[in-house]
Amino acid sequence: MLLLWIALSTLVSEDLATVGAGLLVSRGELGYPLAALAAMLGIFGGDLLLFLAGRTIGRPALAWGALRRWLPEQRVEQASAWLRRRGLSVILLSRFTPGLRLPTYFAAGLLKTSFWVFAGYLLLAALLWTPLLVGAAALAGEKATGTLRPLVPALALIVLLLARRVRWRRFRWEFWPPWAAYLPVALYILYLAWKHRSLTLFTAANPGISSGGLIGESKSLILTQMDSTSVARFARVRTATEAREFMQQNRLEFPVVLKPDVGQRGSGVAVVRSSEELERYLSKAVQPTILQEYVPGVEFGVFYYRYPGQDRGRIFSITEKRFPEVTGDGASTLEQLIRRDERAGCLAGVYLRSCRRPACDVVPPGERVRLVELGSHCRGAIFLDGVRFRTAALEEAVDRISRSHPGFFFGRFDLRAASVEAFKSGEFRVIELNGVSAEATHIYDPAVSLLDAYRTLFAQWRIAFEIGAANRARGFAPLSLGDVTALVLKCTSWTNRRTQPYLTSAKATRLQDAT
Repeated sequence: MLLLWIALSTLVSEDLATVGAGLLVSRGELGYPLAALAAMLGIFGGDLLLFLAGRTIGRPALAWGALRRWLPEQRVEQASAWLRRRGLSVILLSRFTPGLRLPTYFAAGLLKTSFWVFAGYLLLAALLWTPLLVGAAALAGEKATGTLRPLVPALALIVLLLARRVRWRRFRWEFWPPWAAYLPVALYILYLAWKHRSLTLFTAANPGISSGGLIGESKSLILTQMDSTSVARFARVRTATEAREFMQQNRLEFPVVLKPDVGQRGSGVAVVRSSEELERYLSKAVQPTILQEYVPGVEFGVFYYRYPGQDRGRIFSITEKRFPEVTGDGASTLEQLIRRDERAGCLAGVYLRSCRRPACDVVPPGERVRLVELGSHCRGAIFLDGVRFRTAALEEAVDRISRSHPGFFFGRFDLRAASVEAFKSGEFRVIELNGVSAEATHIYDPAVSLLDAYRTLFAQWRIAFEIGAANRARGFAPLSLGDVTALVLKCTSWTNRRTQPYLTSAKATRLQDAT
């Protein structure tokens, strides 16, 4: 009965009912999953009622003669076409912006839109918003004690409204939490799995890489199998002595790059500039580490794919990577400069942890301080759409290096070049190659809309499944669901991190023939 009252209360005030559900969680009277579910169902039902009101009340009113003269059919068609194109963005914007929900959802029903499509948008918006608000209210309730407890509902509502006003100004797709951003993608992957009769078919996209590059693959093994003239020099090391011997043999000087041989999304990657930093890093490493030469210049991500049997592959995406900076004014500390910056302020914690300069330093006027050194979005690098850098020479060079790796068909190269012109000419060094779990990272460009990002991700996964299907027909079986689950559990355990075994020479030969 309590869950029903929460759901019905959302019809009166969605935010207050959701905050109230969170407070019940903080008092132990209701579990968080049930509270969030009840509030979400009530909100989704109320949103549908607004949509249906536009459909059942608004449309007949629109057909009335006076309104028809005020809003002619041509204007209705134009508005309907625009809403069909921008429907998801509009629904999400209205969900996170006070005062826009009622007119937006009513208008969506009034105009010529698909009920099922917009019902899906409304459900997604409720799924994104409701758990966050219930959780925030529950946390606020847990921390309130004594005489403050009766004030929690009002305080929570005030904090909510202030947070929404402040955060919406900086709201960008690139800062969404992964679980929220990938919910529609996960649903599309399930559709592809049903279509191809295999949930893990994408793991066959790259037979030459362990799990197709989904997780747990050895970075050093992947680099070893490519044309060495295009790869930044590297070695697997376990001790500082091994690292120094490699540097001496290859005449490398500091800085150098250290990173786990098995890792994801830039985790554990560091640029070290001295023997002391080298010793400190390797003394704490929990698995074999790659030492790689530091390649100065510009950095790009190039997403490439080739269908088995085709003579040439193609570049799917190019990402220009930039390293954010702040400029000193002679009065503000580095931390103050970061927090005042419109973009850097959203990742202040990341930059303050990674920046070598003390946060309390006052930066002299005009001095530029680089906040990150690594081209990882998770570490704060800026990603921009680099399609303008595509050239025939670049495509030829990327295709050549791709075909040098046996059994590789789909993934993203992280490349460094001396200059943009050198990159466009196909003169670059490979820093890393990521397989099927890689992203076409140009989607994080602020100029790329949410819908365009989803179109790209959907296309990316469609191609991965199609290449997996082609390789399955050639005799390369995908991993089973049980194998994938075991691999994920193994690789997410900090106590059992090991690199994947190297390919046997027989399997490597078979992959080379298949390529």
